[in-house]
Amino acid sequence: MMAEKTDRRIRKTKAQLRRGLAKLLKEKTIKEITVKELVEEVDINRSTFYLHYTDIYDLLEQTENDLKNEILEIVNKDQRLRMEETMPYITELFVFIADNREIASALLGPHGDVTFMRQIEQIILSHCMKYLKPYLEQLDERTLESVNGFCIAGCIGLIISWMKHDFEDTPESMARMTYTLVLSALKPYMQSIAE
Repeated sequence: MMAEKTDRRIRKTKAQLRRGLAKLLKEKTIKEITVKELVEEVDINRSTFYLHYTDIYDLLEQTENDLKNEILEIVNKDQRLRMEETMPYITELFVFIADNREIASALLGPHGDVTFMRQIEQIILSHCMKYLKPYLEQLDERTLESVNGFCIAGCIGLIISWMKHDFEDTPESMARMTYTLVLSALKPYMQSIAE
């Protein structure tokens, strides 16, 4: 019972630090954020911060790794083989973003980590390739990657717009919009190369 209480306290402290980091990242770059400023923001002791992290960069890295692992978990449990069956997967990704809106907005915002965004794009890109490949079999690998890149860029644009408007739309409606726009762009292209 004591270990459970300690674990809950650690999770709560880490969540506070993550929220504080998200708030500060909306205002400044990671290079401009100090441990002193962060612990004052979330009202905890510096010594508590150092129990969990070596510095601000370690907090950022662990936060990004946690998010990447959760996205990989969503992606890896998706075993659908046809593009028409991907709506639940897309919806789950949007729900995940909504549930993590503070840190997602910070990391994808103007002071965010471009490397992190590229890593997320790569995770989604490699996962989407398996859906596009059967539909675009006659394409060489480079062209297929370009088509997929186009789709991913559009999806990231939708997410950033959603964030900009304070997540007004539901994850389900964003997933539906993403799915519809991607398919409406791909279908004419697939028809044109089939002719």
